[in-house]
Amino acid sequence: MPHDRIRELHSRPQPASSTTRALLWLICLGLLLGFAFQGTRGLWGPDEGRYVDASLQMLDTGDYLTPGYSPDEVNFSKPPTTYWVIAAAIKLGGRNAWATRTPYALAFLLTMLALYGMGKRLIPDKPWLPGLVYALSAFPFVTGNIISTDVFLTLCEAIAMLGFVLAAFGNEPRPAKRYVLLMWLGWGLAFLTKGPPGLLPLVAIIPFIVSRDGWRGLGRFFIPSGLILFLAIGGSWYAIVMLRNPWLPHYFLHQEVYNRLFTGAQRRHAGAWGWVLIYLPTLVLGALPWWLSIGRGIRSAPSIRQWKAWRAQHPVEYFLALWFLLPFAVFCLAQSRLPLYLLPLFLPLSLLVALELRPHIDLHRTRHRLWLVIWVVALLLLKASVAYFMHPSNDNRLIAQQLGEQTPPDSYASMVFIENTAEDYTIEEETPWGLRMYMNKPIYGIPFRATQADTALCHALHSWPTSLVVIDSYIPAEEVIPKLEACHVSSVTRVGTNWRKRVLERVER
Repeated sequence: MPHDRIRELHSRPQPASSTTRALLWLICLGLLLGFAFQGTRGLWGPDEGRYVDASLQMLDTGDYLTPGYSPDEVNFSKPPTTYWVIAAAIKLGGRNAWATRTPYALAFLLTMLALYGMGKRLIPDKPWLPGLVYALSAFPFVTGNIISTDVFLTLCEAIAMLGFVLAAFGNEPRPAKRYVLLMWLGWGLAFLTKGPPGLLPLVAIIPFIVSRDGWRGLGRFFIPSGLILFLAIGGSWYAIVMLRNPWLPHYFLHQEVYNRLFTGAQRRHAGAWGWVLIYLPTLVLGALPWWLSIGRGIRSAPSIRQWKAWRAQHPVEYFLALWFLLPFAVFCLAQSRLPLYLLPLFLPLSLLVALELRPHIDLHRTRHRLWLVIWVVALLLLKASVAYFMHPSNDNRLIAQQLGEQTPPDSYASMVFIENTAEDYTIEEETPWGLRMYMNKPIYGIPFRATQADTALCHALHSWPTSLVVIDSYIPAEEVIPKLEACHVSSVTRVGTNWRKRVLERVER
């Protein structure tokens, strides 16, 4: 059979009944992988505890515009979408790990469905394949159990790119307005989830459209109604909080943009080779089990001399390559680097793998179905093993149990952690914020060496009738007691000395 005929058969859409069955199986797989053991593991610090604590702070105070760790500690490092979603889940499901992680299982599933929507346009004969590749990739599967902003960001970018793919690769001479609006809806949600990093795929969209349709082609996607929708969704919260807090524009631009891009202030693997240590292992291990397909794709990549001809003949692969490579280059150049930052790049990677894998996979074959079942079982065993057998020192559930053994939780109303530092960053990283969910008490972090430490400590102690003060093991208790008494409290009683070599003091206002 001629090769053109083979390509024609591969590009034919499947019958509606077959497509529906495939979609249902894909949904079942997403539900299984997303929800199995999802809430079995406790909250791990620092990030999971911080996000849940800030969400509980919103629920307890009714202030849904100002994220914060405690009544005294605001935190504008991230926009509010993640906190809102977690707070809503806790409101519906209670203060437990299952409720806090349920939105992540749903986001994992919805991301798969967004890839299915892209697959219907780009791989009509096997539209389920991109979602399957994403679901079975090690990194998206593992991160679906981690409380962070990046899982929601990936979903928002998937919504935006679904709109773009439907608009840019359709048969209409002009992109359908509803798809363009879907794209800007996704960008608005992405910006409200993580700010400027949520718009990174635009660095791929713009050169692709310009190279294909010229500069005028951008006008078909950057339409006024789409930009208004983006500003209304993505910019409204920023406008409100900046009007309330005039110092925020400087904070956003200096701390959250400049420092993250150009300095090592965040202490997240800065330097010329930091990206190699963080991102290469993430891609290599996270792309399991698709190494063979990725290897075939790399070997078939065009040379520089063939690039122009290949680009014209393979517009889909060209766009997906831009979507992966250009944001990846930005991530490598930026001086704040964490593995989770790469999660959105598994969207174009899944589509590229699906395009390469399309001729090689047939789930009607027993061998392929058996391989699929074995890998799904392996993933579930991994998730169960982590949930039941891994108990790191930053497990907030474990910390709550240990503190409960030292002194009854009903004997104090708040918890104050005094750390041997002058930096807010250390307070954010070292304080077990997730205890708020397990102990149902507000958590305070005090940088003992900071200039305003005494004032912050006294304010925290006077905000509640009784407080459990946990003193850093690197600070002599004799150095702290006078400062506690200087707050004019009624009593200071030692209730423990054995929790991780820290001294515990019960303070009555």
